[in-house]
This record gives sequence, C-alpha cells and structure tokens, in this order.
Amino acid sequence: MKKLYLYLLTSALVSIVVLGWLIDTLNQQTAPTEDSFGWQSTLTGGFALQIARQPEHQRASFAKRLSADFDVTLTYKQGDTLALPHELKQQMALKKELVLEDELGFYLLKTHDNLLPDYLELRLQKPELEQSNDVLLTLLFYAGVCGFMWFILSPLAKRLSVLTEAAKQFASGDLSARIKVNHFTYIKDVELTFNRMANQIDKLLAENKLMASSLSHDIRTPVACLRFGLDAAIEEPDLNQVRSILVRMENDLDQMEDMLASYLSFATLEQKAHLLTFESTQAQTYIAALIDQIQPKLTKADLIGSYDVDPQVYLYADLHWLARAITNLLSNACEFASRNILVRVQQHEQLILIDVEDDGPGIAPNNWHKVFSPFFQEQNHRNRDEKGYGLGLAIVAKVVDWHHGKASVSQSETLGGAKFTLSINCKPNKAV
Repeated sequence: MKKLYLYLLTSALVSIVVLGWLIDTLNQQTAPTEDSFGWQSTLTGGFALQIARQPEHQRASFAKRLSADFDVTLTYKQGDTLALPHELKQQMALKKELVLEDELGFYLLKTHDNLLPDYLELRLQKPELEQSNDVLLTLLFYAGVCGFMWFILSPLAKRLSVLTEAAKQFASGDLSARIKVNHFTYIKDVELTFNRMANQIDKLLAENKLMASSLSHDIRTPVACLRFGLDAAIEEPDLNQVRSILVRMENDLDQMEDMLASYLSFATLEQKAHLLTFESTQAQTYIAALIDQIQPKLTKADLIGSYDVDPQVYLYADLHWLARAITNLLSNACEFASRNILVRVQQHEQLILIDVEDDGPGIAPNNWHKVFSPFFQEQNHRNRDEKGYGLGLAIVAKVVDWHHGKASVSQSETLGGAKFTLSINCKPNKAV
C-alpha cells in the first residue's frame, strides 16, 4: 500500500505543478497585459503630451478637466509620490508607461519626456475576453488534473476488479481461485495477502475434511469392540467373565479418549498461531534440556541420546512450541531407534538446521513427502507401543510453518536411519 500512496501523492503534485506551469505560460503568451490596453495607452499618451505643454501649476487641474471631459479616471501625480521599486521606475522612464494591478484592479502609469518625473495614472477595466479566458484556463486546469489522475488510477481500478472477481469466485465455492500478481500493480501486498488467505483457508478445509474422515474411520474399531463387549457382557452368566469383559471395554474407552484428545489438540493448533512469543536462547543448553526431559523414555527403551551443538549457535523462536516440535521428533525416534539417537544443530548462512537422527529402519524415500501429512503412518513397520494416530509429525510441520521454516526428512548418513531436519530463520543475538 505504500507504493499506492506514493503514486497518488506524486501524480497529484506532478499534475498540479506541470499543468499550472503550462497554463500560466500559455496565458502569458496568448494574452499579454500590455496588449489588452492598447487604445488606453495611446489615449493616455495624448493626455501626457497635452499636460506637458501646460504650466506646472496648471497641470493637475488640466488633468481633472480631461478626466471629466473624456469620462475616465485620470490623475496627475508627482514623481516623488511614486512608491515603486527602482527597477519599475526605470522601466516606466524608458518605456514611458507601466501597467500594474492592485486590489482595485488594473491601472496605467504614463509619462512624457517633458513631464518627467511626474506621471499620469489611468484606472483601467479588465477586458471581458480576458475574464472568459481565465475561466476557460481554470476549467482546463481541473480537467487536466482529473485526466492525469484517471490515467494513474485506472490500473488500480482494474486490479481492484480482478481482486473482487477472485473474491466472488472463492466465496461461491471455487477454492482454487487465486490472483495472478502483476509486478506493475499498486496493490501487490493486498493481492499477495488474498492469495495467502485463500491458501490458508483451503489448507484448513482440507485438513478438517481429512480429520473428519480419519476420525470416523478410526473410531469405528473401538466402538465396535464396545458393542461386542456389551452384548457379550449381557449374555455372559459368569461374573468373572463379565468383569474381564468390562476391563477390555474400559481399555477401548481409554483408546477412544486418547484418540479424541489427539484429534482435538491438532484441530485447535491454528488458534494458537498468533500467540507465539519469540525469544533467544543458546542452542546447546536448550537441546541438552530437551534430551534430559525425555531421558526416562530413553532409559525405558534402552537407548542412548546424544547431541552435537555448536556453543556459538543461538536459537530465536517460540521456545515452547519449538520444544514441542523437537520433543515429538525425539519421541518418534524413541519408537523406532535400535540403539542411538543424535540431535545436531548447526548454522548455515541465515538458517538454523536442527537434525534429529536415529539408527532405526528409516522411512522409505517414496514416503518422504507424505510423513508430515496428518494421519499418515507407514505400514511396513510399527512402533513399539503400536499407538499413535499420525499427528505428531503433522504438528511438527505446523510449528515449523509458524516460524516461516521448513521440515524435511531424509536418510541419516551417520546412523543410517531416519533423519528429520527443521530449518528456521536465524537472527543475530547476544548471549542471554
């Protein structure tokens, strides 16, 4: 929008200055003031010649008589009463006349060689033709300003029409409607914002549809188990068997509660995107604390967690949500690693790269582009607990997206298993 404001301000100033200068130049060339009062100048010249022939003490009265006889406003004035700059006085002495303007209108100053330094003053009336020219020039000025502004604003009107049409298409259900951004548009920021908004809405709707279909599919199994268990408990006469069936039903209910909690947690993530609080911290201390946090899980699975972090690297992020993403990767590694898990943090130009590697079976390359999609789970191997709903890595991808970064997966060159990489922007920070 700054570009738009700049164009509007510049166009207004340029149009006013340029058109004003052109019209003023045209007015001066086509209607010189001196040419408009030619006969009055000739008449006053004759008056000056006649008055110059009179004795000095009779000149003022003779001028009054001429003024009355010819019905003009003529005044004889002495030279020492002429309050003009020296340059104008010289001009009048050389040309013998001078046309000036004051609050009452135009007046003509006329003298003669034999009359100097005294002079005659004749009041003039502005010609009607010049007045009409002023009106015409004023109209031309405003018409020129309007034309110039239309020339500047017409591209804006076209781009607003494109934006309106895209919004109507999107509102009617065409979620693929986007604006093809033009480099010469004044509202590029608005168009890019619309496209980002449309992409975000499209993404949220797709996730909601996927979550609804996945939930309806995944919840069928525990519901069916509950139905079968309830029927069996009703028909079972042995109380011990009924108690055993109820225990299995309780496990099914726990599974349903865990499933619903996971789904609801993922569904409400977008509501927390605007609550991020960015802070700076030393990467080595931060990673060491996260590994220490999941140490009980590492010990239970008989795994070794290590890290390789440059002490000079600092992270600038929402430390709570970044910890959530890295912890999800560590927990995922705990489920599939055979013995070792490694966390490596390094700075590459303007990016901080956080790698979480393990020595497990890894992920098939044809599934690398799918692992961060909600509810995706590889079928060729299971985790240790055979739990999970495919949301952990989706949460990782969403948190990294909040930080305007990227999450990717590959094969670890060091351990041979999966290697998850989080790329986030770095910011020069001092030690805290």
